[in-house]
Amino acid sequence: MSTRFNPYLESGEPPVGAGISLSIHGAEKRVQIYQRRSAGSHPLSQRLPVVRHSSLPQVRRSIKMEASSSGSNIPAVTNGKTKIHHAEGTEDLQSNQLETQISIKPDVQRTDVDFSEILNAIQEIAKDVNIFFDELEGVNSPFKDDDSLLHHGNLTSTSDDASRLETVGEGVPDKNKSNGLYFRDGKCRIDYVLVYRKSSPQTEKREVFERNIRAEGLQMEKESSLTNSDIIFVKLHAPWEVLGRYAEVMNVRMPFRRKIYYLHRRHKFMNRIERQISRFRGWLPRKPMRLDKETLPDLEENDCYTAPFSQQRIHHFIIHNKDTFFNNATRSRIVHHILQRVKYEEGKNKIGLNRLLTNGSYEAAFPLHEGSYRSKNSIRTHGAENHRHLLYECWASWGVWYKYQPLDLVRRYFGEKIGLYFAWLGWYTGMLFPAAFIGLFVFLYGVTTLNHCQVSKEVCQATDIIMCPICDKYCPFMRLSDSCVYAKVTHLFDNGATVFFAVFMAVWATVFLEFWKRRRAVIAYDWDLIDWEEEEEEIRPQFEAKYSKKERMNPISGKPEPYQAFADKCSRLIVSASGIFFMICVVIAAVFGIVIYRVVTVSTFAAFKWALIRNNSQVATTGTAVCINFCIIMLLNVLYEKVALLLTNLEQPRTESEWENSFTLKMFLFQFVNLNSSTFYIAFFLGRFTGHPGAYLRLINRWRLEECHPSGCLIDLCMQMGIIMVLKQTWNNFMELGYPLIQNWWTRRKLRQEHGSQRKASFPQWEKDYNLQPMNAYGLFDEYLEMILQFGFTTIFVAAFPLAPLLALLNNIIEIRLDAYKFVTQWRRPLASRAKDIGIWYGILEGIGILSVITNAFVVAVTSDFIPRLVYAYKYGPCAGQGEAGQKCMVGYVNASLSVFLVSDFENRSEPTSNGSEFSGSPLKYCRYRDYRDPPHSPVPYGYTLQFWHVLAARLAFIIVFEHLVFCIKHLISYLIPDLPKDLRDRMRREKYLIQEMMYEAELERLQKERKERKKNGKSHNNEWP
Repeated sequence: MSTRFNPYLESGEPPVGAGISLSIHGAEKRVQIYQRRSAGSHPLSQRLPVVRHSSLPQVRRSIKMEASSSGSNIPAVTNGKTKIHHAEGTEDLQSNQLETQISIKPDVQRTDVDFSEILNAIQEIAKDVNIFFDELEGVNSPFKDDDSLLHHGNLTSTSDDASRLETVGEGVPDKNKSNGLYFRDGKCRIDYVLVYRKSSPQTEKREVFERNIRAEGLQMEKESSLTNSDIIFVKLHAPWEVLGRYAEVMNVRMPFRRKIYYLHRRHKFMNRIERQISRFRGWLPRKPMRLDKETLPDLEENDCYTAPFSQQRIHHFIIHNKDTFFNNATRSRIVHHILQRVKYEEGKNKIGLNRLLTNGSYEAAFPLHEGSYRSKNSIRTHGAENHRHLLYECWASWGVWYKYQPLDLVRRYFGEKIGLYFAWLGWYTGMLFPAAFIGLFVFLYGVTTLNHCQVSKEVCQATDIIMCPICDKYCPFMRLSDSCVYAKVTHLFDNGATVFFAVFMAVWATVFLEFWKRRRAVIAYDWDLIDWEEEEEEIRPQFEAKYSKKERMNPISGKPEPYQAFADKCSRLIVSASGIFFMICVVIAAVFGIVIYRVVTVSTFAAFKWALIRNNSQVATTGTAVCINFCIIMLLNVLYEKVALLLTNLEQPRTESEWENSFTLKMFLFQFVNLNSSTFYIAFFLGRFTGHPGAYLRLINRWRLEECHPSGCLIDLCMQMGIIMVLKQTWNNFMELGYPLIQNWWTRRKLRQEHGSQRKASFPQWEKDYNLQPMNAYGLFDEYLEMILQFGFTTIFVAAFPLAPLLALLNNIIEIRLDAYKFVTQWRRPLASRAKDIGIWYGILEGIGILSVITNAFVVAVTSDFIPRLVYAYKYGPCAGQGEAGQKCMVGYVNASLSVFLVSDFENRSEPTSNGSEFSGSPLKYCRYRDYRDPPHSPVPYGYTLQFWHVLAARLAFIIVFEHLVFCIKHLISYLIPDLPKDLRDRMRREKYLIQEMMYEAELERLQKERKERKKNGKSHNNEWP
């Protein structure tokens, strides 16, 4: 062994091949391990073991010792504290030499250096060196699993696997040790956790993977579970050098200068008015929806200019503390980036954590939550314990349901992708307020005008009008006045304001999407997403395995990659499209079954013994059919998910984003058709193709098609939408929160039974997080899908159900807090990922907006009685030719809209059992039905009247005019509303200019300082030599 003393060591950063860093602070001794990057290039049998008791690989060692007090960022002796660094050099297998360098830097601030500590440190190094020589004899020994060193609940450091070298002294913060967020030394924060089982057969892959993780510079500790000795937790920590290196590779934007807010100069008169307005606002109460700024932390990155991190320009960035410069979400994202690029086996594609999770090498991988979300102390008096606690109190608690969301804090804790989802959900909920208000106004308008509605009055007073039976045999004749209640309820939704509301909602959908683009631009600017571009995505392992034999050059990276032939891709797409078509046919078959149920049940209910059901057979049929339809919808959704997964995997998408987009499109298409098929049937087909009494159209020449209620078909559509919307939202909310709550409760119950209630409180954070539920395998897919389907209900058939926006608003107010509670308390912390927008969902929203215009035009023209009433008022009513359409012009409308049928013309199988003698004491000769047909004694019995053709022409004309008018308004709004607000565009331009100026000034200032230092050194040199 040769020992050399170096009087000066410039930096405490370990060299490229750094080995061990042993720091001694009084009674504290800490071992940190750094290793050279090494992806195994030899067979496993020929590789030398990397993880040994002394953690010294078979390389030539250079052990450096330094004593200094110059600062905390370099190894030093400060106030009697000594740091000793072991550095790893190159390997010399022939000589097996160990070279020790001990470099002592003189203390420039104090002269009383305690060399006894240095001597003790040298003795400790000598012990380690003896250990090293002892283990050199076992160079060719086979691999030994690191888990053999583990004990139940004991910490072991796999960076050295030498627990006796790692003793924690009094200088380590006790709080960091106890909160479960740090390594055993209390200084290295846990950035990521991997979980595996010792019984897993993938031991070799895991060992190679972990060895290469250490080669990348990550530090590692292992610990067995307190509840199951088979479960091992691998805790990872990224040192500053690793974070800086990969932050530069990933172009992570970090703050480097405080923002300068530019204010436009205004006229004195305008300033005086603004002062008066601000003084008046001071008298008003504070907005209750705003969050208390005192409880929210100062999110520095939102008040600073940011730039991609660069180690060469590190002096430009605002670094108060290297441990907190990168927040926890960014640290976890960097570690995950490393793990996705580390090899676990020889081979071109044997790389990445996702593959190890897929093949069972690891059971779970997640970043840690920042402690508990509850605290014994009040947040108002003692402040928040951590960001998780702050999110729970200010966001996930039910007591703050009326407040704005702390989106910046959500983004900082969960990442931009989840932050954008909640930003979109909050924006959608806020935009529902005007829609809900107008819809409620339309409903209340119907309530206030109910007593003045001429049509409802005539229906309620029509005691002498006898309606034909609505089903075969068992349905009796009925007075038109018996449907008085239904006529009044129909008026609540189908009144003069319905058309206005349909136009408003079509325009609202466009305004919502256009203003969301502006809102997204502001968020992207605030969150530094404007210039962010997604990295070139990795190819899916399934795609590589399938097409590994055929390769071509990637035009972007220039590297060979698996290639899918065009013919193979087309054939798979054709098969997938055929599967989609088949599943849509299954949906249609389900709707056909519901139609048969309605046809059969209406006759059954009409013959029921209970008078309540017998007299309301049609309503009972509609209600039960909707409930059965909802059950079928929920059952088919489970089937559709499996089919969509099968078809998407059959297509073999190349990347994860392509897979996600394909799966999203299929699932949305399936669930949209499944959810709305029955609604489309009721809106546009129910009662339209039934024929007329005496010549009914029949299904399979057996079942008579269902007719609308004498008051119209709109009441059936309202019931369908109301029941489906309420039931689905209630079920979704229960499943979103109820399932994780039940699962976590069951886990806590088992832990209490096995270990007692007191033991659970002492579990470390990684154990608590592991017992939580993992985030959905499809990410935010279920959350987005639920809201997009709700958006379809809110816009597509809103003309028939104006209260839909109000129900959606109430649901979303609950949904935001449910999702927040679920993310903060019930789920493991998801990996913070970046995104610029909501992805493919925006295109789906635009498609729904276009479809809503068409469907609302048909609902107003076909389903409601708006057009027939308008035609009667202007052409056939008392005000015909006068250009008026008030209530006085609707006198006689009910009688004009009903046709006459001769009872003796009934078919034998549809002839009712009663002859109607209970109405007039003698058998009925005539009954009425809803249609525009000639009387039975006309030259063409039951032929269409001229009024029918007028109504049909008016309906078609209304559809064309309505669609073109609304589409023109939509395009005009899209043209007039820029995607980027003008003030934001000006801020971006100005800040780009200011950033360039600041970078130039900072560089100039650095050069000037260097010049002054050179001049100063030159002057001192001249003074030394006369």
